[in-house]
Amino acid sequence: MSTKIDFSKLTLMDALDLAMLIEVEAHKRYTQFAERLGSRSEGDAASVFEAMAVNESKHGEEIAKRRLALFGETKPNVNLADIFDVEAPDVGWVTWRMSPLKAYWVALTAEQKACDFYDQALRYVTNLEVKALFEELRDEEVAHVRMCEEQIAKLPASAKSDLEDEDEDAVPNTEGRRSAAY
Repeated sequence: MSTKIDFSKLTLMDALDLAMLIEVEAHKRYTQFAERLGSRSEGDAASVFEAMAVNESKHGEEIAKRRLALFGETKPNVNLADIFDVEAPDVGWVTWRMSPLKAYWVALTAEQKACDFYDQALRYVTNLEVKALFEELRDEEVAHVRMCEEQIAKLPASAKSDLEDEDEDAVPNTEGRRSAAY
């Protein structure tokens, strides 16, 4: 994993805070993907991303509970910008009208990065409860990677095309527009 994070210097609180940022960012990303792609049928890309958003939200809640129990309301040392070193997609990958295929590739890359984060963090986490939580989350990320790979393999050729904006004339210059999360 190529990252600026020195895992040997992360405190337990920092590791939990980064993990929480991973899950919060993923929840937001998958919610946006689902909204942008629009669900047309059960099992389509938007439906899959909706389910992934729910899953990531649950992970974030688990981490938040553990962090609160261990560190109370102590202010975090990490911030949202640190997530780009850990899990978030590179700026420019996420576009307004991205195709389902591109959305899955972004998801796959982010899930692989999240798995790498948990693998690296596990080398240094000594708290047994947090270690067990990180192992569980890493295993979930591995499952997400497999799921993304399976979904990509099943996509029809039409999934490679970026989405057309139904209101294109009403919303000029939307190409490359990104949400504030990215």
